[in-house]
Formats: sequence, C-alpha cells, structure tokens
Amino acid sequence: MAEAVVGSETGKQSLKRVIGRKVLLLFVVGDILGAGIYALVGKVAGYVGGALWLPFLVAFVLAALTATAYAELVGKYPRAAGAALYANKAFGVPFVTFMVAFAVLMSGITSASAAARAFGGNYLGEFVTLPTVVGALIFLGLVTLVNFAGISESVRVNVVLTIIEAFGLLVIVAIGIYALVSGEGEPARAVQFHPVNGAFLGVLGGTALAFYSLLGFEDSVNLAEECRDPQRDFPRALFGGLTVAALIYMAVAFTATMLVDTRTLTESTGPLLEVVKVAGLAFPPKLFALIALLAVGNTALINMLMASRLVYGMAREGIVPGVFAAVHHRRSTPWVAILFTVGIAVALVVTGDVSGLADTTVLLLLCVFALVNVAVLVLRKDPVEHGHYRAPSWMPALGAVVCVALALPVTGRGGEVYLRAGVLLVVGVVLWFANRVFLRAKGGWRGRSSEREPSA
Repeated sequence: MAEAVVGSETGKQSLKRVIGRKVLLLFVVGDILGAGIYALVGKVAGYVGGALWLPFLVAFVLAALTATAYAELVGKYPRAAGAALYANKAFGVPFVTFMVAFAVLMSGITSASAAARAFGGNYLGEFVTLPTVVGALIFLGLVTLVNFAGISESVRVNVVLTIIEAFGLLVIVAIGIYALVSGEGEPARAVQFHPVNGAFLGVLGGTALAFYSLLGFEDSVNLAEECRDPQRDFPRALFGGLTVAALIYMAVAFTATMLVDTRTLTESTGPLLEVVKVAGLAFPPKLFALIALLAVGNTALINMLMASRLVYGMAREGIVPGVFAAVHHRRSTPWVAILFTVGIAVALVVTGDVSGLADTTVLLLLCVFALVNVAVLVLRKDPVEHGHYRAPSWMPALGAVVCVALALPVTGRGGEVYLRAGVLLVVGVVLWFANRVFLRAKGGWRGRSSEREPSA
C-alpha cells in the first residue's frame, strides 16, 4: 500500500493516500487479533476465576481511553511516525524521543518472544513433542527467514495469516453459540468470581495481562499518511476496530470458561485447544492447533518485521550505530538489524515464559501510552488549521493515570518483568551514547536528525 509519490507542491516524497475507512478498519482488527487470546486466556483466568471475560472488558475500556489520544494526534499530525513523533513535538527532548521509539521497538521483540513461547507449547504438541524452548527457537528461525526474504513476501504471508487467525476465533465463537443452544457446558461458571488476591487486585492483575491481547491498535497510526481522509476515517476505524476485537475476545472468553474448568485453562499453554476438544460442535483439534500456530506466527512476524525496520530507520537517521543500516545486496533487507532483533528475541525466549514476556510487552507500552496521553494535552497549545477529532480532556488525563497504575507492582507483576524491561531499555541507552561518542570522534555528532520530527 505504501506507494511513494512526489508531492506537487513541496517536491518532497510522500506516501500515496489510498487507504479507505473499511480497509483501515480491517487493518486495526487484524493487528489486534493474534497470539494474545490464543495463548493467554487461561492465564487471565488464573487471576479472576470463571469470570475471565471481565478483565477483557475492563482492558477494552482502558485501551479506549488511550485510543482517544491517538485519534486526536493522528488527526492533527497525519504522519507515519507514531508515538515518537508525538513525544518529539510535545517535549522536544531528543533522548526522550529516542527512548519512546526504543521502548516501542523492544515491546515488539518481547511480544514476538511471547508468541514464540506460545508456539512451542500445547498447540505444537498436537503434532510433535519438543521442549518448549526448542520449539520456540525453531519458530524464531522460520520467522527470521521470512523476514529476511523481503517485505513484499512478508506482507503477503501476513494477509493470509490474519484471515486464518480470525477464522480460528470465529470457530470458538460458533462453538460457544452451539453450546448455549444445545444446553452444553456451564454458563453459570462465567459469573463465578474467584480472584486469588481479592476482587480489586484480581481484576487489576487480570486486566494488566488481558491488555496484551488488545495491543496493536497503536500500530495503525503508522498508516495515517496513507489514509485518504485520516481526520474523518481514523477515529471511526480505530474505535470500531477496538470494539469488534473486544466483542470477539469476550465471546471467546465466555465460551472458554463455559466449556472448560478454570484449572485446566490456567495450566494449559493452548487453552483454546482445550475448548475445541470438549466441544459438542465437532472441529478437528489438529486443524485448530494448526490455525493457532499460524495465528501465533502472524503476531511474531508482524512484530519482528516492525522491530527490524525501526532499528534500520534509526541507523539511517544517525541515531544508533550505522552498522544497523546495512542492507543485503541480493534481498534488499536490513540483515544486520534483523540479526540484532532476533538475537534479543532468542535471549528472551530462553529466559522468560509466555505470561512474563507478554507482561513485559504491556509494561513497556504502558509507559509509552502514559507519555502519549500527556503529550496530547501538552499539544493542545499547538493548534492546526485543519479540523480533526478532539478527545474530551478527561479521557487522555484518566488514560495517563490508568497507564501508570497498570504499570505499578500492585497489579501482581513479578520483579523479573521490571528487571527484563529495565535491561532492554538500558540497551537503548548504551546504543544512544555509544553512537554519540563514536560520531563525535569522527568529527561531529550527526544525531541532530533526532531533534527534528521523526522521519516518515
């Protein structure tokens, strides 16, 4: 979709505006649906018991608060740079802008690592018995090969996998409808609330993890420059996509808890496979396991693709060492950036589990979301000439508070999650200062591009 054209007025290249509201809506839904619901619905049940749909509902409401900030900022600045652009405009501190971009980058790698761990679990176990780590590493290797093959090949694979993963979730919804009509399962279990650490902390912890399943809506801002009418279409597609995804997730969660006991869901690394196995509406478990594996693969592919291109883009701008901008002479892919990102992913897969890596992803993005919510209020002093969506001030303000609250240890998040996130951010700090020292030694700090608006 990203076709470069020459602007008639400025003479600069811009992206062709070809994306309409329906396509944008499908992109938002497709970007949200993925490994989260396939892998973590059982882990969420561990926090609240049978009423596991509740954290997904709360997570949707809280995500919608931050979505209002993104909707306003995209309308004001319809450019393909996202949170880094907003942080740069609001705060004007190059290091802060870089750390926002790097946090987004690392969240993509941790998300892909969580997907890899999910791939190596019960879903893969339907076909072959391998240690989870071994299956995850083989999976990362396959994703890396697709990433290395080229962007056009990766996008084609992504489109196919998005359709497949959506179909898998609709199968679970159909199973739930059939179960209700035929009187199967225990619908009453869906209202049984048995939080381990009390009602408030149980819902808070479950919501913090369920939030992972709704991530992806923020990625759609990178299509702003290719939308025909971003001021009008983007808010509707963003809120519509979030709503559709949330309804699907709640229906899946209700079906899961109605047909499978909480303990089985909590202990399984393939919770939706457990649903298929006990369903009265027959569906081949192996076929569903394959669908789940492809869905998990899609999440990892999207995130590793994004991460490697972000590293490459930073290197091109002189923000991180230039070696990461190396492009393979035959495949025209950023092979050094790909190796760097997959190297970090391998380390994460070996040292973390699905829920811990998913929680790290959430923690990193909650910090980014908090800044975006503050940025939209700061940038109210920077009016633009064209009309755009304006969020009610209380929504991003509350969104910032909520993001900070969900990032706190009160959610029950383990210390290893904070340690992992801290180490990843330290990598960014080291890259920033190492690059600055190196460039100064060569005759001048060229990182001034980071002081401008991030390149589209």
